[in-house]
Amino acid sequence: MVVARSGSGSKTFRFETEARALTLLKEWLSPKQRASYERFRYFDVIGSQTGTRYRIHHGTQTNIEELSETGHHVCKWCFVPDGDLVAGDVMLAQKIALETNERGALSVAHRSFVSSGPRRF
Repeated sequence: MVVARSGSGSKTFRFETEARALTLLKEWLSPKQRASYERFRYFDVIGSQTGTRYRIHHGTQTNIEELSETGHHVCKWCFVPDGDLVAGDVMLAQKIALETNERGALSVAHRSFVSSGPRRF
């Protein structure tokens, strides 16, 4: 259940929510992914069907970068879960989607070479 808050308490609530979400995200990351996230604020995942490498940057939209076999930027992808979620929750959902149902995730995603709005799944 989400409780609407007003005033300065809402900033505290959002900060606490983000902290919990980042803790959960880090629990789901491999040691290598976690080290990368803590150092660079991104981590790489491998797509479940194609073996493509994706780099998930900290954020909530247009934060997924597809990388070539040589590690160069190919394009950006944007898909996010429904709801007003904080970055940690969005990145965890993106990680799980790409690692377990890559084609399904990309079928609702927006592919771009520049920033654009999110696509919901």
